[in-house]
Amino acid sequence: MKSLKERSGEIEKNSGASLIDLGDGVICCEFHSKMNAIGGDLLAMIHKALARLHADFNAMVIANQGENFSAGANLMLVLMTAQEQEWDDLHVMVRQFQNTTLAIKHSPKPVVVAPQGLALGGGCEVVLHGTRVQAAAEAYIGLVETGVGLIPAGGGTKEMMIRANERAEGEEDLDLFHALKPVFENIAMAKVSTSGEEARARLLAPSRPRAMNLDRLVADAKQTALGLVRGEWRQTAPAPGEPSIRVLGEEFIAAAKLAVYMMLRGEYISEYDALVARKLGHVLGGGALTSSQLVSEQYLLDLEREAFVSLCGERKTQERIAHTLKTESPSGISICIEGSL
Repeated sequence: MKSLKERSGEIEKNSGASLIDLGDGVICCEFHSKMNAIGGDLLAMIHKALARLHADFNAMVIANQGENFSAGANLMLVLMTAQEQEWDDLHVMVRQFQNTTLAIKHSPKPVVVAPQGLALGGGCEVVLHGTRVQAAAEAYIGLVETGVGLIPAGGGTKEMMIRANERAEGEEDLDLFHALKPVFENIAMAKVSTSGEEARARLLAPSRPRAMNLDRLVADAKQTALGLVRGEWRQTAPAPGEPSIRVLGEEFIAAAKLAVYMMLRGEYISEYDALVARKLGHVLGGGALTSSQLVSEQYLLDLEREAFVSLCGERKTQERIAHTLKTESPSGISICIEGSL
């Protein structure tokens, strides 16, 4: 993004990200931490960008010109906090990330996210909350937290549940139970899209724009943002506390447990993989509810956070995180990129 900085100028910078004026009333939040890992400085800069957006700009782009959009959350910080058994601090950390993704989603002005390369875990969750996603053709996006013995807790599970609801409502002969099955499988198996096109179909939405030329990714995202402004886009998402997401409760949780049991019996997964998958099934079911009902975004975020923190307390999760930090390769359920990078 050097040419953009030279042409428009950097507004503010910290160790995690910079704010850049792209011109024409569009502000950009550019990540530049190591591996673009999501930590406190980066989250703080997103909030500053949103504040400037609301006060002085018409639209916002979240992008960078690194090799990868974001490798996810700062696992070293998560591991250290868990090893010190600072559970309240861990809850606060997760809640801060959740509040940031909610702020992106519920911004009264459009926010376009432009991922390229890897957008994994927390990076994927930032992408999922954008008003629009301008994904590069070579974008490999996925919720991969099960690979380190965790589940998505920055709103990723919640957003995939919302997409399952939308599919069930929009497709004839598809009920919510069957719309949720591939969501459970994709997250449990830590699947990653093989391209921006696959991500659009499986994670984002077929109507989302894409960029074929990586050199024009930010410029195309800016034009998408300006198009939303010209179209007088208005925020229509229900408030975070409004019950608007249908969950199935025990009906889905029981089915998920059965699927996990069969995978375990077939020796496709380990006992610990099964534990993580059952936690995921509990969240996707909407908790221990006896019948289908509507719940709020905040309700699901609380379920995500409780499951995430409880898994951080497990020795095997800490071992998996440590292994990943040491080798840059997750143990346990493999991160499945169905193709070659």
